[in-house]
Order: sequence, then structure tokens, then C-alpha cells
Amino acid sequence: MVRAPKSVDVKLNLHVLEISGTWVPNDAERRAAWEVYVELVTRVSVVPLRTDEGLMREALSSLYSLFATTRDVLRQHGPEVAEPKRNGQCNFGYLAVAMLNFGIRPLLARWHPALEDWENQRPADRSRRDHEQLWPHADDLRTALNDARRILTAYADLLASACGVPNLLHAVPTSD
Repeated sequence: MVRAPKSVDVKLNLHVLEISGTWVPNDAERRAAWEVYVELVTRVSVVPLRTDEGLMREALSSLYSLFATTRDVLRQHGPEVAEPKRNGQCNFGYLAVAMLNFGIRPLLARWHPALEDWENQRPADRSRRDHEQLWPHADDLRTALNDARRILTAYADLLASACGVPNLLHAVPTSD
């Protein structure tokens, strides 16, 4: 049995915000961390989307759904997951909201409407996949998805550490 550590070192670079410090998760935070961790490691959020695979729209939708999932986790586990800690230590609530607002929201705010505009131009005789691949900004979006994946992978690693579980990311193929 893997024992959860008493504290976890936090070091996350979100480009516009850097979070560092110590997190001493309580039991509610560990349960909440596990729920969000499972969501992260089973989505395109940490699994690379290769050029010849999937749809970028599906990747954006998957990332968007993390907002509802994380909100549900925060509601379910209550204020205990966001309680102030001593000496400015991190808490799950802060880390989860920062993940959404700085790790995912900028990507979605920029690329969701841009891709939607392109999708609305799709001729009826062209598949969604073929149309996406013809988009002049497809490579840029894939790069942005990959950048977000690096941030969310760091989050997933942090959550695994807080839960005291083996890093399941090793089961995820990487292209890096």
C-alpha cells in the first residue's frame, strides 16, 4: 500500500502565474485530488493528440468538460478543500481554480471561437476531420494543445503525489 505523503512540494508554471510552495492536503483534499486526477489522466489533457488522430474539436470539448467536473468536485467536497492553510500553504481549491483559469481557460478562450468559425465554413461534402486538417491554424492549435498538456501533466503529477499513488501517466504514450 502506498502511503500519501504528509506534504507535497508545489511548483507549477502557468506562464502568467507561477505557483510554488507546500501543500499539506487533508483527507477531503486527497479525495478531491484523486477525482480530478482521474479526469486528467484519462483525457486528451495529458494524452498527446497526434496529427493523424482525433478531432481538435473533441480535444477542446474534453478540456471544457473539466470545468464542470472540477466545479462538481469542489461543491461535493465543500469548503474543507479550500480552507486557508498556515504560512500561505497551498490548498486543493486554489490549485484547482488556478488550473482552470490559467491552465485551460486561455486556450479555450482563444481557440474555441476560432475553430467554430472555421467549422461553420465546412462544405456539406467534406468530413469534419478533413475540414479540420485544412484549417490554416490547425498546427497552431495543436501546438497550443500540447503546451496546455505540459501544464496539465504537471498538475496531474502533483495530484498523484498528494494522493500517494503511483504515477499513472507512465501508462500514457508521449511524443516528447
